[in-house]
Amino acid sequence: MNARDLMTSNPACCTIDTPLQEVAHMMVECDCGEIPVVERLDRKTPVGVVTDRDIVCRAVAEGRNPLDLTAGDVMTTPALTTKEGDHIDDVKGLMETRQIRRVPVVNRDGVLSGIVSLADLARRDSRRDTGEVVRQVSTPAR
Repeated sequence: MNARDLMTSNPACCTIDTPLQEVAHMMVECDCGEIPVVERLDRKTPVGVVTDRDIVCRAVAEGRNPLDLTAGDVMTTPALTTKEGDHIDDVKGLMETRQIRRVPVVNRDGVLSGIVSLADLARRDSRRDTGEVVRQVSTPAR
């Protein structure tokens, strides 16, 4: 099994200039906690991601007005991605070592094609393996 088999295809995405409120609306509409940030909407090369945690830690917690900010103001960069053909073990390894719950998937041209989340793993992988990934991702930073 590879990333293409696991991923949610065609995820919502934004650019660095997208207003943060619009990014938050995308999260609500898509019922997700991460929106990939791409260079341009006509060629979706990932440059970062905005997570719900990014919004809280880099805007709200710092007393910044989220209504005055863009995705580029709070995004995590660079985007850590996996390729469509990468084996599930490589995807899980990336999630574990970098302690990330979601990873954008790119095609052979480096264009965003999907996203793999812990929920995607839970639906398709063994309970034991998924549990180990969750444990590793959730371990306090070293």
